[in-house]
Amino acid sequence: MTDTILAIALVLAAFLIAFAALIAFALFWRGRDRRLLKRDPAVRDGVVFLFEDEKLVDCTEAASRILASARPGGNDWGRLASVLGPRFEDFATLPRQALEEGPVRVRSFDETSLLQVEMVNGMVRIELSDVQGGAQGDSVDRHAVAAMREELTIHRDIAEHAPFVSWRENRRGEIIWANRAYLDLAEILYGGGAPASWPPARLFELPQEPTAEPAARGQRVRLRLPEEDVEKWFELYRAELEGGTLFTAVPIDDLVRAEASLSEFVTTLTGTFAHLPIGLAIFDKERKLSLFNPALTDLTMFPAEFLCAQPTLFAFLDRLRDKRMMPEPKDYKSWRRAMSELEEKAVNGTYMETWFLPTGQTYRVTGQPHPGGALALLFEDISSEMSLSHRFRAELEMSQAVLDGLEEAVAVFTAGGILSMSNRAFSELWGSDPSSTMSEITVSEATFAWGRKCNPTPVWRQLRTFISEGGERKKWSAPVTMRDGRVIDCTFTPMVQGATMVTFSPAITAPARTDLEPVPAQAMT
Repeated sequence: MTDTILAIALVLAAFLIAFAALIAFALFWRGRDRRLLKRDPAVRDGVVFLFEDEKLVDCTEAASRILASARPGGNDWGRLASVLGPRFEDFATLPRQALEEGPVRVRSFDETSLLQVEMVNGMVRIELSDVQGGAQGDSVDRHAVAAMREELTIHRDIAEHAPFVSWRENRRGEIIWANRAYLDLAEILYGGGAPASWPPARLFELPQEPTAEPAARGQRVRLRLPEEDVEKWFELYRAELEGGTLFTAVPIDDLVRAEASLSEFVTTLTGTFAHLPIGLAIFDKERKLSLFNPALTDLTMFPAEFLCAQPTLFAFLDRLRDKRMMPEPKDYKSWRRAMSELEEKAVNGTYMETWFLPTGQTYRVTGQPHPGGALALLFEDISSEMSLSHRFRAELEMSQAVLDGLEEAVAVFTAGGILSMSNRAFSELWGSDPSSTMSEITVSEATFAWGRKCNPTPVWRQLRTFISEGGERKKWSAPVTMRDGRVIDCTFTPMVQGATMVTFSPAITAPARTDLEPVPAQAMT
């Protein structure tokens, strides 16, 4: 038993020693590989990168300066791809191609640089060099290089801090450049907290390029952010450049929300106006019909096709004139001048007229200004109102004629004590015509005037009390004596809605004592 345990312990110790040796050898070999660039004097002054997966293992001093010029953020491979990707075709796929096919040599688009990619001990070695006889071999003015570097810094700062999304694609539709706003949005949408990679994910499904003025006219695109569960809207512009296309997406969320609110508002107004009996026509600042309701078609008898075609204000008024839906003008020139005045007055909010149409109808037309230079015309059919007004006026005239035909003087006071009606006999009796005065005559003013032509009597005070008291009232009468000796019988009759009718007629017999006239109990409250 002891020998067996000892044998197992020896085997286990030998295995651990061998495993430790393998690890030490691997670490030594990798460390040696990582220092290959610094040990090799042939590449010390060149531009060489050594990558393990997407992590930079080693690089030369010149390569380090190139990598430092890349935009900050993301992993090492993404930063290098952002610098060399726009210069070399299919840069992102070169490591895989070198793994499958062996060393790869690719020239830049401008034929001045050469890129060699190969696999070395499981790592990717990338070497950048000048093409023999290329322009880079020529001497370059260091002041010109400094100026170009300064300009590059300015342009990069502008692109990085721009509040809109911008990116560039080559002829094959591959992204070769993107600004910070694009990368941040891509990381929110697809990154999930992982370091940014190159090329970045495509954000937008590009619409078909418009056939006319593609650079000047934007196209709307939307982007849904799953985590925030919101839609972001952009106005997409494209500019065709040499070797590719530059895209710019400007955020228009506020504009889309404003348009949606406006659309809902217009829909609400349309639904409200649809039930109005007044015809509504709203003309925009270009004087084109932009909104109307069904009542307008009923009042003007215009077909919906004509109104939906957005006629101008003068075309609309011309059509009204042709269909005899407005007062017939004496001549066309005066009519055009009147229509110009209509527009001017409507803009100032002062236009209101009554149109007596040849058809016998009567329209009230009102012009009102609207924000933004718009103009609204309201058409209201007041034929029934005018007919009722005429009939009411005729009845008033008939009632007045009946009152004027009576021999008794009659005056009617409202519940508030205002003289509302009187007849001709009343004017002859008291020597004044209430209809000739513009101001209202109260019962106090009337009884004061009557008292000046009569002997002292408590009747006028009783009348004022009788008119002002509420509740049920009863008819009563009392005689008064005028200063010329005539005796007048006064009758006070309650009427509907608290009104009071007062009639004055000559007395048949005169009382013995006019200053002791009986006072009815109803008037002594």
